[in-house]
Formats: sequence, structure tokens, C-alpha cells
Amino acid sequence: MTRLAPLLIGQDPLFVERLWERMYRADRGIKRQGVAAYALSALDIALWDIAGKAAGLPLYKLWGAVTDRVAAYGSGGWPNYTLEDLIGEAQAYVARGCRYYKMKIHHPDPRANRARVEAVKKAVGDDVRLMVDVNQKLDVLGNIRQARLLTDLDLVWYEEPVLADDLAACAEVAARIDIPVATGENNYTRFEFRDLIERRAARYLMPDVCRANGFSETLKIGRLAAAHQIAVSPHVVHELSLQVAGALSNGFLVEWIDWVPDDLFAQMPVMDHGDFLIPDRPGHGMALAPGAERKYRAD
Repeated sequence: MTRLAPLLIGQDPLFVERLWERMYRADRGIKRQGVAAYALSALDIALWDIAGKAAGLPLYKLWGAVTDRVAAYGSGGWPNYTLEDLIGEAQAYVARGCRYYKMKIHHPDPRANRARVEAVKKAVGDDVRLMVDVNQKLDVLGNIRQARLLTDLDLVWYEEPVLADDLAACAEVAARIDIPVATGENNYTRFEFRDLIERRAARYLMPDVCRANGFSETLKIGRLAAAHQIAVSPHVVHELSLQVAGALSNGFLVEWIDWVPDDLFAQMPVMDHGDFLIPDRPGHGMALAPGAERKYRAD
């Protein structure tokens, strides 16, 4: 952040793209991944918030809105959950309107993962569709074996099957299993996503606005995906991701993990029958609650 801030001080914040380019190209010795991408993302998100407030528009409308509400999937299903915990969480999300639920499949025995997914599906019923997340824990053959045991469960997607760096392996998994692959939360630029697309490595792309170099790059990723008929389902931070999904014709779902403290934000997006209503406040629509900065600040 200390390297990027001087590039912005004294500049017109409404020249968002120009400032993004200055930040992205400032230090050729560090790729815009990991912590470097997080820093650029934070500043780009702030610049767009300023631009939206200056225009008096929420960002999804500033970018050309396609919808004012986006369906959400409940996300969790952590591997340390008992089966009762897992089913209870899924049912809790469904009770709050979600029509989709995502769970982890981390057990070393693929039959145990099958049993957990099948139990959740039975508990929530056929009106709720499921996704599974491997979190990069298997190789190609392990994923083929696991996916074969899940094929008949009508899953929406099979997420992050292999190491995020190994695009070739992801493409091989996508070609050899019958469940659509989703990936992208650990990819950072449109160039990485271009390679995923060209390799046909996924049917759902999942950029994270707080990792993928901000709103600016995430929008480019989304529109690139649209040219290839690939859906975009942003990774976590739904309170910000909603703005992107509302401006993309190929926006699909936002991820909802119910873990935000009640006293962090002044107002969270409202859930209505399984959809989040995109905040209509100018900018990205989020503000810290009174006292939140003092309580949660990381010095």
C-alpha cells in the first residue's frame, strides 16, 4: 500500500481506469497476485466508491445495470462439521430463502464425501440444488474418481478441483467429468482467466473482487467470460460482489457465508426470497457501523 498510495495522491479520483493502470504497472518486479493484488483491489474499490458517490448512483447502475437483485447460495459445509451440523446449516440457509447450498468435500474417502452430499440432498429436497468444493485438495485421477460418485446428484458445479496454479490439470478434470467445473477464487488477472477460458477449464468463473485487482479487473474478467458464454459467480464478499453481478448479463450467483459481525457494517444487503437486493445507495453502498473501525482495526 505504501508503494501505491503516492501514485494516487493529488490525482483526480474519477479517472479510475488511468489510476488502475498506474498502480498495476508501477512495479514490474512484483506480479499483481497475492498481497500485491489485495492492496490494489482495496484502492480500486475505494476509487469506484468515490466515482459512484460523485455520480449519485450505485455502481451497478453506473456500469449499466442488468438486474437489481441476485440469487445467493448459502456457503459453508466445513469438513469439521458433524453430519448433523452440516444438515442443520444447509436447512438454516434454506429457511432464509436460499435455493442453493455449497459444501466442502475434503474426506480422503470419496465414498464418505458421497454419503455426506447425499444426506444433505435428502434433507433439503429436490428444490434446493447443491455444489461441492474440493478446495484444490485432489489430483486429476482423484477428482475423476470423486466426481463419478457424485454425477447422479445433479450438482450445479464441482469447485476448485486441483491446485489453482495448474490450469492444465483443471482443464483435464473439466474434460473428463460430467459435472461442470467452477474455479477462479485464487486467480487474479484477466490474463489468468483468459487462459482458463481458452483451455475450457471451467463453466463457472469465480473472481474475488478483493483479490482480483478490484472492481475494474473483475468487470473485465466478467465481460471476457460473457464472450465465451461462461457464467460468473463472484467469490465471497457478497456485500461488494453484488454490484458486479448486477452489471453483468452472465452474472449467476453470489456467495453468502453468514459470518459478518452484526456491528461491522451500518447496513447489509437485504435477502428477499433467496435473492439479495443490490443496495441502491451511491457507490458500493457499504459503510462501517459506528465504532466498527475502532473495534476491528488491525494495526
